[in-house]
Amino acid sequence: MQTSSLLKYTVLRLLIVSLICSTFSCDVMKRVKKDEHLLVNNTVLVNDKTTSTETIENLQYQKPNGTLLGIPLRIHIYNLARPNIDSILQAKVLDNPRKVAWKTKLLSKKQFYKELQSRKNFNNWLKKTGEAPTIYNEKKAERTALALKKYYFSKGWFDVKTSFDTKKDSTQKARVTYNVKTGQPYILDSITSTIKTPAIDTLYNSSLKKRSLIAKGQQYDEENYANERDRLTTQLRNSGFYYFGQDYITYDIDTVRTNKKVNTNLIIANRTIRNEDSVARVPFKVYKIKDVNIYTDYKNEYRDSTITDSVTFKNYNLYSYNKLKYRPSAITDAVFITKGDVFKDIARTRTYRYLSELKAFRYPRIDYIPNEQDSTLTANVYLIPKKKFELTSSFEVSQSNIQTVGFGFNAGLKIRNIFRGAETLEISGLGSIGSSKEASSSTDQFFDINEVGGNIRLNIPRFFLPFKTEKIVPKYMSPSTSINLSATSQRNIGLDKQAFTGALNYNWYPTNKVTNSFDLLNVQYVKNLNIGNYFGVYENSFSSLNSIAQDLGIIDENEVLRDPPDLGSSFAPADQFINDVVNGNTTLDTTDDDYITVSNIKQRKDRLTEDNLIFSSSFNYVKNRRENLFDKNFSIVRLRLELAGNMLSNLSNVLGLEKNTDDKYEVFGVPFSQYAKAEIDYVKHWDLGRKNEFAVRSYFGIAIPYGNSDNIPFAKSFFAGGPNDIRAWTAYNLGPGRTVSTNEFNEANLKITLSAEQRFNLLGRFNGAVFVDAGNIWNVFDNVEDEAATFDGLSSLKDIAVGSGFGLRYDFSFFVLRGDIGFKTYDPSRTLGERWFKDYNFGNAVYNIGVNYPF
Repeated sequence: MQTSSLLKYTVLRLLIVSLICSTFSCDVMKRVKKDEHLLVNNTVLVNDKTTSTETIENLQYQKPNGTLLGIPLRIHIYNLARPNIDSILQAKVLDNPRKVAWKTKLLSKKQFYKELQSRKNFNNWLKKTGEAPTIYNEKKAERTALALKKYYFSKGWFDVKTSFDTKKDSTQKARVTYNVKTGQPYILDSITSTIKTPAIDTLYNSSLKKRSLIAKGQQYDEENYANERDRLTTQLRNSGFYYFGQDYITYDIDTVRTNKKVNTNLIIANRTIRNEDSVARVPFKVYKIKDVNIYTDYKNEYRDSTITDSVTFKNYNLYSYNKLKYRPSAITDAVFITKGDVFKDIARTRTYRYLSELKAFRYPRIDYIPNEQDSTLTANVYLIPKKKFELTSSFEVSQSNIQTVGFGFNAGLKIRNIFRGAETLEISGLGSIGSSKEASSSTDQFFDINEVGGNIRLNIPRFFLPFKTEKIVPKYMSPSTSINLSATSQRNIGLDKQAFTGALNYNWYPTNKVTNSFDLLNVQYVKNLNIGNYFGVYENSFSSLNSIAQDLGIIDENEVLRDPPDLGSSFAPADQFINDVVNGNTTLDTTDDDYITVSNIKQRKDRLTEDNLIFSSSFNYVKNRRENLFDKNFSIVRLRLELAGNMLSNLSNVLGLEKNTDDKYEVFGVPFSQYAKAEIDYVKHWDLGRKNEFAVRSYFGIAIPYGNSDNIPFAKSFFAGGPNDIRAWTAYNLGPGRTVSTNEFNEANLKITLSAEQRFNLLGRFNGAVFVDAGNIWNVFDNVEDEAATFDGLSSLKDIAVGSGFGLRYDFSFFVLRGDIGFKTYDPSRTLGERWFKDYNFGNAVYNIGVNYPF
């Protein structure tokens, strides 16, 4: 609620500012003095060609003010602020006793000062939201020219020359042109090395030199030299050289009379030891780990206390100031520093990460104590345990298309180290109540929606398997296991259901950018409790049945296929009518459109009301190349493969179980689902500079039923539309294929989408976007026979829907509040020739609200 109020308040302020600017024609030169010039344009010419990249722009010490549609709106807002608001209020109000007396009669003294402060706050907001005019500064232009020269020099153009030309006009505006003449680049030629420490010299020539980032024939680039220095430092610190640092690496570069060739000598000096009155240089030594000591319950106040419990396990010494509460293997598995190994900096980094991922300790501390006599290190690992028990809770308010208001509450208990192996057990319960849009009826209770459930989750910081996996998945990949059991019971205005879920999941991280997740077993059982209310939920289907029954004379025009209230208002007449049609007890023939409609309704009802039993296994792969939250150039690849029902199908065959009347195997009286499902999701972002970003997303998903299934369970099918999908259609309202959307929830088992979005800054924390979304869903390889809904090859791609629109985002730093307006650009549900721009207006637009970006 606070976020929403803040956004409304900010929008209101912007509307007021815009109205003032449009009414009083704000002057962009208002704050530009007579002897000053407003910088309106920077042009960088590199060898007489205009160059505009993010790097070049970042080198400019003064930049023109930003514009929106060519209008410097932020300058206008800034100009509305009074530069000396305190002096103005003092002179015009506080120093005028009559005005103060008159004001304090209307307002209390507290309100009077509060009103003055609000004027100051609004003035400060105008300054902060706006942007001061960029006044041309020749010193900054000189610094920019020098920065351009240094940049191109660092890239190998040692003869580069830069200059700038400033044009000032009579309107007090300045335009600057920077000229860069690079000349010919310098190329790397000979690369030699002078390494003082013999052990490092041997290692460099035997292995490190082969992977050097600087090589003969390259154009000189200062960044490559810096990266090579970092690489060598990392390799040497992972090869036992404990005291080594990158300051010991220098380069001697010779370009004198070399005909634009660069001769490089890599220099690695000996270790420097500073004594009280002298400095000694000695060769670096390789250090090995002598001992690894782990303090499992360390606190600062324990520093002078006595160890009461200790154990040695696999060359690790574990100490505890109280009784040792962990199995030794649970701790040592998280420590990559090994007795007898040479010092490796990466071992400390991996230990930090693994111990943090246990979520059983606060941030750990690792210290090395050198033993100069034998060139060894003693590693001390200090662990501070978190509390064993922790209570959690959350509360939320929600609203949906069938729920006027809903309230949800979650409470849980987290128990750490429950089996002395750093495991975490989480027990939680949930409850929610809600009021449907039909609850206003005096005969119904107001809160007619409710859900209760419970969840038990055990997290194990290793693979829980009967065999060792160290050679397949090394422990530096942080392997973990999750065992989850949950049950929920839901009562709503729909079908009501109970759901039971169990899962055994394994996670590991091969690299910092790759995440793997494998569900060895995922069991889901969904039982529908109120299937008699199907047509009460899917009213469009019921309306179609009524129309057909009335046309056939089965019921009168003022009647419906539903029992009267005194008989319970059940939908038994609708089910009877469906059976009469499909069994040939009406005048409809199998080729009639009405017969096909009724048959499709029956098929959909049977599928959505059947109980589901899913035994599946799945594998998820995610590669995220994003370096951090500020990285705008990155890509994300997500792959998922799921197989369901194969184990139960094989067991049924082996055990010789009998099939039911529908030729399906059953487990506990429920036909189990059998299918294969694959999904590919690719996202790419490009940083265009100056807070502009271009992003694309492509998605392909397919689920194929086979064996014991003719279709895909509703929960595993695909849908289209919504704030994170094809934004010109609401969720579940697009497709399948070119069918006219009549069902409340449209879904299918094949999906293709492609989205592109241009994002840009509008004003301060306000950002804008224009987007195009394309895609649809279809049925394929299942029992749906409607040609309009099925995918028949490349010809079906003409049924891909296209939506376009624009959006507004407000960045709260920790999340983004997003609003998008989508327009139906190409609607496949219309006839060919009538699909483009037929509903392209605000009356038929879809208004989406979301949190964070859609991709």
